[in-house]
Amino acid sequence: MLDTMTFTKILGGFCGALLIFLLGGWVAETLYHVGPEGHGDEEPVAGYYIEVGGDEAATEEEAGPSFTELLASADVAKGEKVFGKCKACHKLEDGANGTGPTLYGVVDRAVSSIDGFGYSGALVAVADVWDADHLNGFLANPKKYAPGTKMGFAGLKSEEDRANLIAYLATIGG
Repeated sequence: MLDTMTFTKILGGFCGALLIFLLGGWVAETLYHVGPEGHGDEEPVAGYYIEVGGDEAATEEEAGPSFTELLASADVAKGEKVFGKCKACHKLEDGANGTGPTLYGVVDRAVSSIDGFGYSGALVAVADVWDADHLNGFLANPKKYAPGTKMGFAGLKSEEDRANLIAYLATIGG
């Protein structure tokens, strides 16, 4: 049989739980309520405003500078740092091939022109010369730009990084 003290503890536990349950709902609604005061028929306040459509001129300005402008203002020192992603497979010394061909004088060099390196036919199909535009496209996504290429690199997503890298490579053996 239950003594009075045990019964009082059990009843107090249930009352405390009920109080926490009822007050917890009220406190949560007060803290986290998003809509306007009064809970009327008014529209709730949006967390984010997303524009759809708009002026095309504003969109072009927001898009940023073109690749040609980025290349003209490229930072060679930053390009040297970006080259760190390439040096596992490519070397900068004349005639020193790694997994990939040497990048000595690569800017404005004919595609697949390094003797003794086994190029994939995919590169010859997309370009004759590695000018800045072809390098930009290839470095953005090699597999998409030249389907079937042996280059396993995923690409440089940042257009600024690509411009800096091409500016750096233009200083090597050019």
